[in-house]
Amino acid sequence: MDTNLSHDHCANPAEERKSHHSSEMKKNLVTRLNRIEGQIRGIKGMIEKDTYCDDVITQIASTQSAQNSVAKILLEGHLKSCIVDRINAGDSEAVDEVLITIEKLMKK
Repeated sequence: MDTNLSHDHCANPAEERKSHHSSEMKKNLVTRLNRIEGQIRGIKGMIEKDTYCDDVITQIASTQSAQNSVAKILLEGHLKSCIVDRINAGDSEAVDEVLITIEKLMKK
């Protein structure tokens, strides 16, 4: 997975929590999210046009897969930068945070 990650994704935990993605990473994520947004509008149109249920469900599954892809990219960057940096700084709570995040993703 080519995500073009740099080590400045997340702010120091003592500062305001904020991501700092490279402009290339942001562009990649925004492009993916725009595509998902278009798919969601398409699903809405399918429902309005009484499209066969199985076809709508297939499109919903496609958008869920696309959302999972965005989440994986973000999680990879988070692990490789924010979490590693926090652990190296002695912040063991970072592991608990990422475990909770993974649990949330797996409930989907």
